[in-house]
Amino acid sequence: MTITKSTTSTMKAVVQVGYGPPDQVLKMQEVDRPPIGDDNVMVRVRATSVNTPDWIAVTGIPYILRLQSGLRRPKTQVRGTDVAGVVEVVGTKVTDIRPGDEVFGSAWAGSQATPGTFAEFTVVPANQLVAKPLNVTFEEAAASVMSGITALIAMRDVGKVGPGSHVLINGASGGVGTLAVQIAKALGAEVTGVASTKNLEFVRSLGADHVIDYTTEDFTLSEPRYDVILDNVMNHPPSVTSKVLTPTGMLIPNSIGNSGGLMAGLLRGARAALLARGSTNVQFVKCEVNREYLDALATLLRSGEVKVPIDKTYQLGDTADAVAHMLGHHARGKVAIRA
Repeated sequence: MTITKSTTSTMKAVVQVGYGPPDQVLKMQEVDRPPIGDDNVMVRVRATSVNTPDWIAVTGIPYILRLQSGLRRPKTQVRGTDVAGVVEVVGTKVTDIRPGDEVFGSAWAGSQATPGTFAEFTVVPANQLVAKPLNVTFEEAAASVMSGITALIAMRDVGKVGPGSHVLINGASGGVGTLAVQIAKALGAEVTGVASTKNLEFVRSLGADHVIDYTTEDFTLSEPRYDVILDNVMNHPPSVTSKVLTPTGMLIPNSIGNSGGLMAGLLRGARAALLARGSTNVQFVKCEVNREYLDALATLLRSGEVKVPIDKTYQLGDTADAVAHMLGHHARGKVAIRA
C-alpha cells in the first residue's frame, strides 16, 4: 500500500503518557500527523466523544488488559474513536469522499493501533465514514457513533425488536441506553427504562413508556415480563435478571460493569455467558463499524426519530476532565469533546 504524508507535518493531540488518573496521564502535545493510506481519509476533527474503552485504556485497570495494550504505557497513545469533522485529504483509492465534505464515523480498528481522535486531525478508513446529516451538530454526530451503533445492533439485529415487543433497558440514561430507548421506540416497541430518581423524567422525554426508579424499586422483582432486556449496568446477577424474561425472551448483557466496579462487571459477563449454555437466551453485542450501520444511524438522526443527548461538551485541551467525567459513571447521555 502506498503511504503519503500530509503537507503540514504536526498537530495538537492529547497523548496518554502512562496509566492512571486522567489528569496525570493525558497531556496535550505537538505530534506528527498520522500517515494517510490509499484507502483512508484524513479528517480535521471538529468533535469526538468519550466511550467506555477510552477510560478503561486510560486507567489501565484491570492490569491484565495491559498485556495487550502495553505494559508500562499504551502502544496507542492517542485515545478516541468517534469522529465528526471535515475531510482534509483523501487516499489515492478513495473516490466517493472529497476534501471539504462534512462526515462522521469511527476510527475504530478492533485490536489494531489507530491514530485516535482526541486530536486536531485523525485518519479513518473511508468505509467507516458517511456524510453528516445537516440537521445534526458535529458534537451530536460524533457522540452518536459507538453508542448508537451498539444500540442499533442490540435492538434491531440481535433483539429483533419490532411492534408489540416489550423491552426493558437497564441503564436507560447512559450513552447506549438513551439511544437504545429511542431506537426501540422507532422500531415500534413498548419500552421500560430503568434509571435513578433524578433521571426518570429525562428517560420519559426520550420516549420510554414506563420508567423504574432503581433507588426505590428492584425491576427483577417486578410483575411485568419482557421480550428483550438490554442490561447496560449488570448490577444484578444475570440469572436473577433473566427471571423477568418471557419464556422466549432474550437477555442482552452490554456492560463491563458500573455497579461494583470493572471486575464485578466482567465476572457478571462471564456468568451471563455460562447462563447462555442453559435454557436462557443470552446474546452479546459486538459493535462493528461499517457504512450500512452508519447509514442506518444517519437516517434515524436525519429523521429526528433519534436525538443524541449530550451531558457536557469539553474543549480538546480539557480532554482529561471529559474522561474523568465519564469515569465517574454519572453522565446523562454522552460526553463530547470539541476540537
